Amino acid sequence: MQSNNKKIKFFEAINFALHAAMIRDKKMICYGLGINDPKNIFGTTKNLKNKFGKSRVFDVPTSENALTGISIGASINGIRSVVTHQRLDFFLLAMDQLVNSAAKWHYMFGSKMNVPITIRLIIGRGWGQGPTHSQSLHSWFSHIPGLKVVVPSNSYDAAGLLYASIFDPNPVIFLEHRWLHNIDGLKNKLTKIEKLGKSKIVKKGKDITIVSISYLTIEALEAAKFLEKHGISCEVIDLISIRPIDWKTIYRSIEKTGHVLVLDMGTKTGSVASEIIANISINIFSKLKSSPTIIAMPDVPVPTSFGLTKNFYPSTDTIITKIFSIFGKKVKYNKDLFKHSPHDIPNKFFKGPF
Repeated sequence: MQSNNKKIKFFEAINFALHAAMIRDKKMICYGLGINDPKNIFGTTKNLKNKFGKSRVFDVPTSENALTGISIGASINGIRSVVTHQRLDFFLLAMDQLVNSAAKWHYMFGSKMNVPITIRLIIGRGWGQGPTHSQSLHSWFSHIPGLKVVVPSNSYDAAGLLYASIFDPNPVIFLEHRWLHNIDGLKNKLTKIEKLGKSKIVKKGKDITIVSISYLTIEALEAAKFLEKHGISCEVIDLISIRPIDWKTIYRSIEKTGHVLVLDMGTKTGSVASEIIANISINIFSKLKSSPTIIAMPDVPVPTSFGLTKNFYPSTDTIITKIFSIFGKKVKYNKDLFKHSPHDIPNKFFKGPF
């Protein structure tokens, strides 16, 4: 898998990986609601139908449970598939197919049968989508044995990880935060196939470990840059995989820094962040210099109102304030520097589709 050495955006990386995978596997199919609509699911499926034909790339009726069942049947008959849902919320109708069929098949048949499915789910905030259209339920999937769950935060990882997910022999949930699709890309040759189940240290530091998921890695890096100017060196770990979790990378970092803050875009109770804090406390408690801390969403449904969402989501400012408090520092700064304007869209270039 190789591309030109140029900057690409997150959605272009997804598109690139899908093209590369379909060239490699001539039987692979790619389908979902909106695959061939004018926006091509944030641009991620652009030109797939033109290149590979309508028998391999196709739109489907609004029937999430059925189309997931189709992918399971196809996979156990040797046809690899990528199934895309424009919202994670819609996929809830197919949880039975995922949990009781796809995730269990390999185990129940004594490792002699595989289910090579990749399910792309769009998650995250914005545009007043409210309580039923902007949920981040990634922790649900991380609870299920038999699944791998991948949550990339940048274009370079997105390409390599999606390609690896597609050619994994069993089901992978590939979660894309909608605020990432149009962020500035990275200038890299997309030649590396990422290994599933690994995290990355995206910024080295010595004073505190920040473990972040998906879009919050962007906020964490911005916070770390600011905190560096105030004498606090942050090591930022992009979790990337939430099943399995790369405990070795997390533990090694905390053994160096002695402090840890875990960021989660889901609600706090039963979260991936809570699982990380529990494991840290059980296994390396003696290495901690302060209580491990979480920043996550409040345990209430997401509001629809523009006014109510203004201070609802964790942000760069939230991270900075929390880390200053961990080190007992009181620093006055212009918090507006880190505000989105308006607060419910990622940047002025972002257009949707919705």
